[in-house]
Amino acid sequence: MVHKIAVIPGDGVGPEVIREGMKVLWAVSELMGVEFQFEEFPYGGEYYLRTGRLLEEEDLKELSKFDAIYLGAVGDPRVPTGVLEKGILLTLRFYFDQYVNLRPVKLYPGVPCPLKDKRPEDINFYVVRENTEDFYVGLGGRGRGRWREEHEVLRKLYQLKLGLDLETEGEEIAYQVGVMSRRGAERVIRYAFELARREGRKRVTAVDKANVLTHLYGMWREVFQEVARDYAGVEAEFAFVDAVAMWMVKNPEHYEVVVTPNMFGDILTDLGAMLQGGMGMAPGGNLNPEGVSMFEPIHGSAPKHAGKGIANPMATILAGKMMLEELGEREAAEAVERAVKEVLREGRYLTRDLGGNCRTQEVGDAVVRKLRELHGR
Repeated sequence: MVHKIAVIPGDGVGPEVIREGMKVLWAVSELMGVEFQFEEFPYGGEYYLRTGRLLEEEDLKELSKFDAIYLGAVGDPRVPTGVLEKGILLTLRFYFDQYVNLRPVKLYPGVPCPLKDKRPEDINFYVVRENTEDFYVGLGGRGRGRWREEHEVLRKLYQLKLGLDLETEGEEIAYQVGVMSRRGAERVIRYAFELARREGRKRVTAVDKANVLTHLYGMWREVFQEVARDYAGVEAEFAFVDAVAMWMVKNPEHYEVVVTPNMFGDILTDLGAMLQGGMGMAPGGNLNPEGVSMFEPIHGSAPKHAGKGIANPMATILAGKMMLEELGEREAAEAVERAVKEVLREGRYLTRDLGGNCRTQEVGDAVVRKLRELHGR
C-alpha cells in the first residue's frame, strides 16, 4: 500500500525541520518497505505575500486526495498576526474536521527537564485537545454606539451588571463566544477513553472551568460522565484548568490521558512541551480518525532562527512517527521512536536548545544512522 502524503514546509524554520523529517521517512521506506508518495505544496507566508492567496476551495479539494498532511510551520512576521493561522491552520482543521488535537507529553532519556528530580518515567502522558469548537469557532465582534440586533443581549447584560448604557454612552466592547456541541464533546472524550484503553492507561482526566463558565463546561462535564460509564476499567476524574496547570508542574506523574476543551488545551500543551524538554521536542497531530489528519511540530515558525540551521528537528521527526501510527504503520513508528530515543540517550547529537551544538541536519542524519544501525543496515 502506498501512503500519499501532502507536505507543506511552510514558514520560518519549517522547511529546515520538515527536510529532516522527510529524510527519516525515506529511511523508513528503504529499511522497512513502507511506501510513500510525497507531494509538496507552497502554502504559507511567502506564498501569501506573492499571490494574496491562503487556502481556497480548490486547494482543499486537492489536499483531500491525500492520506495525511505533514506540516512544517506557519507564521511570518511580515503578515499580520492571525491571517496565516486562521487562513491556513484553522482552515485545514475545520475543513477536514480534525476534531482531535493529540499531544504526547513524554520526557526522553538524555533530555533536560526544568522540573527538579523528574525522570522520564514521571512525564509520560497524552493530552487530547478538542480541536474544532470552544472559543475557536470565530464567533464574536466589536461594537460602539447604536447596536445591531445581535448585540442586544450584550447591551442589556452590561446595563444590568455594570450600570452602563452602551447605546447612549458610546462605550466600545469586544466579545468572543465559546460554542460547544454535545456531539463535538462526546466524540473527542470518547477518543480519549479509547486511547487510554489502547495504550493501557488507567486514568482519564477531564479539564474544565465549570465552576465559573457553567453553561459551556457544565455540558462538557455531563458528557464526560456519560461516556465514562462505557469504560468501567478506566478511572475518570474532573479537574479545573488552573489546578491541572499547577499539578502538571508539581506531580506530572499523576496524569495518563488528559482530555480538554480547545482553549484550555492550547495553553496546557505548551506547558507540557516545556516539561518534556521544550518546543523542539513536542510533536502534535490534528486527527480525523475517519479522514485526513495533519501532523506537525508545535513550535511554530520561529522566524528569528530561520535559515541558521540550529532548529531542533526532533519534534518534526516525532510528528512523522505519529503519522506512521495513524497510517497503521505501528512497527515503523516504533522504530523511529527507538532511534530518536537512542540518539537522545547518547547525547552526542543535540541542538542548542538541549545543551548541544549540533546543526539541524546533523541531528536528522544521526537519527537515520541509528535507524540503520538498529536494523542491521
